Amino acid sequence: MSQPIFPLRAVSPIDGRYQSKCSQLSDYFSEEALMKYRVLVEIEYFIALCELPLPQLEEFDHSLFSNLRAIYENFSSEDALRIKEIEKTTNHDVKAVEYFIKEKMDDLKIGDSKEFIHFGLTSQDINNTAVPRSLKDAVEQVYLPRIKNIIKLLNGFSKEWKNVSMLAKTHGQPASPTKLGKEFKVFAERLEVQLEQLVNIPYSSKFGGATGNFNAHHVAYPEINWVEFANNFLADKLKVNRSQTTTQIEHYDNLAALFDAMKRINTILIDFDRDMWTYISMEYFKQRIKEGEVGSSAMPHKVNPIDFENSEGNLGIANAILEHLSAKLPVSRLQRDLTDSTVLRNVGVPFGHVLIALASLEKGLGKIILNEAQFKADLEDNWAVVAEAIQTVLRREGYPKPYEALKALTRTNEEINAESIATFIDTLNVSEGIKDELKKISPHNYTGVDLVG
Repeated sequence: MSQPIFPLRAVSPIDGRYQSKCSQLSDYFSEEALMKYRVLVEIEYFIALCELPLPQLEEFDHSLFSNLRAIYENFSSEDALRIKEIEKTTNHDVKAVEYFIKEKMDDLKIGDSKEFIHFGLTSQDINNTAVPRSLKDAVEQVYLPRIKNIIKLLNGFSKEWKNVSMLAKTHGQPASPTKLGKEFKVFAERLEVQLEQLVNIPYSSKFGGATGNFNAHHVAYPEINWVEFANNFLADKLKVNRSQTTTQIEHYDNLAALFDAMKRINTILIDFDRDMWTYISMEYFKQRIKEGEVGSSAMPHKVNPIDFENSEGNLGIANAILEHLSAKLPVSRLQRDLTDSTVLRNVGVPFGHVLIALASLEKGLGKIILNEAQFKADLEDNWAVVAEAIQTVLRREGYPKPYEALKALTRTNEEINAESIATFIDTLNVSEGIKDELKKISPHNYTGVDLVG
């Protein structure tokens, strides 16, 4: 006998350990939500036929549209269970939705028009409109606000720390100094660019009958421009675009583009998670400790960067699923096979892992404490990085072989510090003014132009 899902018995952490971070996705990606979106498409399509009108629907009372819309606006778990009950007989999920609506129309005493529910359509006209619409809503109402909040946090840190000098690392080795604020700005800008591309990807629907040609529509009403009708219906009523030439299913090319855009954003965030992990290991940041929390079961001193690790792990899982979705969905045998239907049922899974990752990332960013003393110490321990600055000024002055002169200095086994750099500058055959200019350069101020503003 089946049991209600209890978080500790859930197979997926989305429905178990991290359910509280993903619960809002049920409004878009649960089976109940899919039913609701299917009901929405069916009812809005029927209303559009009445507004056309089809000859048999000319007398339909338009004041009843609000009653019809209430069927999906007030869609409940009990309604979903009724559809599942009907499906036990139909063995077809979309047909069960159709019969459910017809039952509701009988209740409203308008059953004489119910045969125009699902008129001329195939199940994929409903699915390939319901899913893009649910995705659009989830992206706009859940995903975008969370990503934009991450960008806001990064831009905030960028401004706050714009004047904090830090030692850069290229190939893991000390390199020309930079500003901490600018390093955060790098990630904020990358996310902004990719997010702009994501929001410009259209949501496309297939709506054209069994194999995309309006066969049933055209044979019944050849005088109606069904292409124009469908284009207007999807754009005006459901706010999605209609793919003009299709098989039985949507191409999914734009969905693939959406998933690929999400992957790129996730990859940027993975890059950021790893940098933050490294900065914490370098003691550039300390982490606020919450009373009662432990960092290790064996070592009391440890405060692990678990939030950034959790974020990285969940973003990786999300990308693996997004990769399969974007690679598989645009490929189907001939007019259609059923693999798209099976795969589409999982579109909410990567969103769940992304939300878990973003929550962890936000938590991690909320715990970091700048350890400015460590930034200064690392800069002071790496005076060799001003060699680039000195040799560049010497090039400007026409000094012979400046790179080689600095190379000889910096690759000795002797300690390179403020004193040894100053002593080296005194040996140079340049004016006292140039020597003074060179001596003013330090790892703390050799940070280039302000890119944060």
